[in-house]
Amino acid sequence: MARSSDWGFPRWRGYESSREAAPVRLCDRHGCEEKGDCPAPKSPNSKDRWYFCQPHAAEYNRGWDYFQGLDKEEAESRAKAERSENAGYAEAQHYGWGGSGDGSRSADEMRALEVFELEADADFAAIKREWRARAKKVHPDVKPGDADAANEFQKLQLAYEVLKAAEERREWKGA
Repeated sequence: MARSSDWGFPRWRGYESSREAAPVRLCDRHGCEEKGDCPAPKSPNSKDRWYFCQPHAAEYNRGWDYFQGLDKEEAESRAKAERSENAGYAEAQHYGWGGSGDGSRSADEMRALEVFELEADADFAAIKREWRARAKKVHPDVKPGDADAANEFQKLQLAYEVLKAAEERREWKGA
């Protein structure tokens, strides 16, 4: 009696590692002999799918118009629904992998750094120094009644809060 190497857990064995032939779906592009593992809709709002290899799926999607056949209002409402459903992914800041300057800063952090005219790899001490220097110039106590200075101070304060929250998240993660 031969002993199995999976100990009852199929995940411990490699996929398609059994001796039986594994069914492979070929690419639906005429003449292509590659594995068709990328589903693509045959037409807008259709459940029918083509199955392409990756290069042909990329070619097919290049000319794809998600809003084809919809009027302007319906296309805008669908786009708004897509943005609201996907907003959770954009707000999930806990998926950052590294430190500053390596692409881990969010778009909000980059906009905040632009307010202070700092580089993407600026450390928090430099951010704090720049914030204090600029805030002292436009603080409402220094320039009372100046609406432009008040707006500038609010902009600086908001940018600093975004960067401070990001720094606290990094410290909490130990990155």
